[in-house]
Amino acid sequence: MEKLNVCVLFGGVSPEHEISLRSAEAVLNNLNKEKYNIFPVGITKQGKWILFAGTDYTMLPSGHWSSHPGNMPAAISPIRGQGLLCVSSECVYYHQIDVVFPVLHGENGEDGSIQGLMQVAGIPCVGAGVSASAVAMDKTLTKLVMEKAGIQQAAWELVRASSLADGMQSAVERVEAAFSYPVFVKPAGTGSSVGVSKARDRASLEEALLHAGKYDEKILVEECICGAEVEVAVMGNENPVASICGEIDSGVEFYDYDAKYVSDTSVAYIPARIDAKIADQVRETALSAYKAAGCKGLARVDFFVTHEDHKIILNEINTLPGFTSISMYPKLFEASGVPYEQLLDSLLAFALEAK
Repeated sequence: MEKLNVCVLFGGVSPEHEISLRSAEAVLNNLNKEKYNIFPVGITKQGKWILFAGTDYTMLPSGHWSSHPGNMPAAISPIRGQGLLCVSSECVYYHQIDVVFPVLHGENGEDGSIQGLMQVAGIPCVGAGVSASAVAMDKTLTKLVMEKAGIQQAAWELVRASSLADGMQSAVERVEAAFSYPVFVKPAGTGSSVGVSKARDRASLEEALLHAGKYDEKILVEECICGAEVEVAVMGNENPVASICGEIDSGVEFYDYDAKYVSDTSVAYIPARIDAKIADQVRETALSAYKAAGCKGLARVDFFVTHEDHKIILNEINTLPGFTSISMYPKLFEASGVPYEQLLDSLLAFALEAK
């Protein structure tokens, strides 16, 4: 069988750059070299595209990959048929690319921008397309789509960062009129809990709004939901399938960036510690949300299951979830009988099928 040429994109101009490097390390180490010719292309924080010449992917998390001897400037050409362009001295090399796996989290990778480039270039791309990526990345758009689909969510208010300089008091009073403390404050367009805070009073709310406003013009303020944090991995195109449910016990007040990637306080329970009937309902709701957003390929759908009455509350959809060695998405499918390497094979196949 002829090998597929797979371009794995990683890094990116994003607050989640470092997480992407860790995800890409795991993906690159688990792609079957007998099936694929792999072109690892890193994007620096400054936006430079580089074809990584090394084979030791443990260099990625440290950032040392970018200075490896033999690296070449590279870019995906928007001109159909050209594929990956690499520059060496005064020569330009063209590599046909059969499929791109954008292991990019957050801004400039998960928001529809890279997906738009691949659409223009005519190259199959793992994951959701332009519109679904944009809808899932912007939490306010996700709210509107899920509301139309009849999927229960936390109550929310939108605050504009540009209004805070002269209108902080007005914004705070509007939030206080809608909710009791505590509330969660989130940039609309970040993942990995970047810029997210839990506000317990007016002073911490003001601080949280200013902090979130550093990352996005649109700031989401949500009511606090007391419940188990339950996650479901989904993959597929027209007929997606859902993994078993997993549960995160953050060990702290909420599942923030440090709890996810730095400290060892969080514990994952697979399967989740919820009733089997509730778990089935969560999985069905995950599939409904996936379809409502127009997702393809993959997504991780996150919920709260309330402690008192076991209501299922959608939290968010991640169209390019973490793929690190500790990430829930691959762990959930592994626990559902799909090992990591097979999972990657399936995701690449779904990208080709969608194209």
